[in-house]
Amino acid sequence: MSETYHPLVTIVTPSYNQAEFIRATIESVLGQDYPRIEYLVMDGGSNDGTRAIVEEYAGRLTFVSEPDGGQSGAINKGFRRAAGEIVAWVNSDDVLLPGAVAAAVRAFAEAPLAGAVYGEGYCIDREGRITGRFPATEPFNLWRLTWVCDSILQQSAFFRRAAVEQVGWLRQSLYWSMDWDLLVKLGKRFGLQYCPDYLGCLREYGETKTASGGGRRFRELWATLRRQTGCWWAPGCWYYGLDTYDKIWSAALRRVGLAWLGQRVFQLCRWKIDRVALHAQGYYPGGWAGRRMHWMLPGGTRRFVVKGEIPAWPEAPSEQRIQASSGAVALAEKTFGPGPFEWLVELGEAGAGDAVSLVFVARWSVRGAAGVRVSWRMSEIRIS
Repeated sequence: MSETYHPLVTIVTPSYNQAEFIRATIESVLGQDYPRIEYLVMDGGSNDGTRAIVEEYAGRLTFVSEPDGGQSGAINKGFRRAAGEIVAWVNSDDVLLPGAVAAAVRAFAEAPLAGAVYGEGYCIDREGRITGRFPATEPFNLWRLTWVCDSILQQSAFFRRAAVEQVGWLRQSLYWSMDWDLLVKLGKRFGLQYCPDYLGCLREYGETKTASGGGRRFRELWATLRRQTGCWWAPGCWYYGLDTYDKIWSAALRRVGLAWLGQRVFQLCRWKIDRVALHAQGYYPGGWAGRRMHWMLPGGTRRFVVKGEIPAWPEAPSEQRIQASSGAVALAEKTFGPGPFEWLVELGEAGAGDAVSLVFVARWSVRGAAGVRVSWRMSEIRIS
């Protein structure tokens, strides 16, 4: 950590009738090794013993218990009250991992203009046992975050308060997707910074609102996708829709003794999610780019550098030609021979908007190891 950068960090815990878990949440925040933390527990008027537990920590946190209009309202109230330069929220059934706040501050020191930083995290069960790594986390990919799915574990995210003020607080009308909506707005305006440290844990059990959301949750996510993309049927609709209704259909089939058919439905839905949603960007594990690859950069980008490689495939032509476009505007086109390359692309006025949507189109492709057609390998796209 920087010897001179020790900003105040405000952690907000929205709470309502979570006496079973809130002690673990509080201990995970108060047990952090970072020296400057303000902790606010914003309770909606719990009547299950939450108050008695929180009052055991009097003098170490601020406890507010009053009607708040729901989780988003409680978080907004806490953020507006926060004195910290960096803010975050930890739900009253989730936990921070040791050293999380210090790691987030280090990430902000490296990327002071980022709207938020986020890291890796775990899923835990009702008793707090780790069940696995949160599987969706990846280095910052704005196109995927906007068009496909919320790949960021909220429990690992920390926000620059000034940036949140600029893009607007959490939408209080949202019940399931308020963190996704905020992360996309911040990503489009400022960019986000990925941190490889493990920062937080998501507790999964049957009564959580995500687990019990069903069709209502999907309809809210669909509306969020339409607002983020301007597209009625973005790839993420397949991702969330098939995942949601596969669970509903498969459970119904099991209840009537048709578990085998439920398994077939599951296999079909997984195949469709993979082909339609996860392949939509044309960007694959290992940095492989399809013949047509989508990318997004934060607004205000004037030029960027693409670093990549053209493999020397024996069955491919000796040169690869790649065109970069933004909307209907062709930005640049260049031919590369086999081996590594570095390509500076000027955006000019095309980068003046809220976010820059790019398409890279290559002349040829070959079938890669994963069975998809790929054209080149990208190691980095860096704003210059």
